[in-house]
Amino acid sequence: MKRVIYWDSDVFLRIIEDAENPSAENQGCRDVWAACQKGTTHIITSTLTVAEVLYRKGTPKLDPKFRPKLNNFFLDSFISLKPLTREIAEMARDVVWDSNIKPKDAIHVATCAYYRVRVLHSFDGNLVDKKTIEVNGFNIAVSRPHGEAQSEIIT
Repeated sequence: MKRVIYWDSDVFLRIIEDAENPSAENQGCRDVWAACQKGTTHIITSTLTVAEVLYRKGTPKLDPKFRPKLNNFFLDSFISLKPLTREIAEMARDVVWDSNIKPKDAIHVATCAYYRVRVLHSFDGNLVDKKTIEVNGFNIAVSRPHGEAQSEIIT
């Protein structure tokens, strides 16, 4: 049985940056990552994340020296990239209208809902402050990453 958690792009950025400059604020990311490496947790994210993992809001782009690491980063077996389909895009549009969430963030929320992942990790205050987001009757708990995340279990 594995915990399944959705990670927003900014969480991946934190784990990448943390490798070179560890921060107490990123301990939750490290805890989840360690659980993934042990095989007890699985991360789902949108293919949009691959393009977004270049910089956090208000910070410079990642140094190009990270290019080789990023090219291989999403190949880990404990990360599943889910495609942005028309159905998810339409669901995301509704999330923008219904939950006052920006379009790129809404794609992450809609992908999370589409794949029935009950926990979304993010550092985006607009998402985290909501704590719960409902999409078509499906509730998603939103929080910063932490090791003992409440999540949906898969076999």
